[in-house]
Amino acid sequence: MSTPTTAPAGVADPGPLGLAAFAATTFVLSVFNANLITDPLLAAVVLPLALFYGGLAQLLAAMWEFRKGNTFGATAFGSYSAFWLSYAAYAKFVAPGLPAATAHQATGLFLLVWAVFTVYMTVAALRTTGALLAVFVTLSATYIVLCVAEFAQSTGAVRAGGWLGLVTAVCAWYASFAGVTNSAWHRSVVPVFPDIGSHLRPHRAHRGGPIAGAHV
Repeated sequence: MSTPTTAPAGVADPGPLGLAAFAATTFVLSVFNANLITDPLLAAVVLPLALFYGGLAQLLAAMWEFRKGNTFGATAFGSYSAFWLSYAAYAKFVAPGLPAATAHQATGLFLLVWAVFTVYMTVAALRTTGALLAVFVTLSATYIVLCVAEFAQSTGAVRAGGWLGLVTAVCAWYASFAGVTNSAWHRSVVPVFPDIGSHLRPHRAHRGGPIAGAHV
């Protein structure tokens, strides 16, 4: 979720950290949504990850993206940090007290606003790389399917959303892997497919260093 800018001296690219945090938390939650682990009591393992990795680590990544002057990365990491923090609070403190007959409507509404946000971030991601665009396309599909699943109370759709979430996590891990590996090797070792959306970019000087996103 990091598009390149010329980073101030001494500021590393926070993109791989934020993407890894997002991927890990999404993967663990999606395992339960996909019903790969069936004991609902074990789903509590998601909460510490949501607080400290998906939440805190992405918040730090967002602040570093602000420091770099990267609006896209700061908006994405800051928002998904808030998603995981609010998810943890919702799952722990709010959902258990909701009326059983209508709680799914609250959960569906919660997912709907994140689906809307992710869809318009996908439009912005067209100016990044194929690796990042894949994250946003699959994440949009995940939110939409899970939102529909809650409103329709469909366990089959929840499982489908879980599998989409697993694909999203793999895409985010790949983008993180590419960012940190290319930075460590100081050259493009893992492809991120930067030509995606190139027809939308204005022609101007290439700038930035090894990063998870694309030069724009």
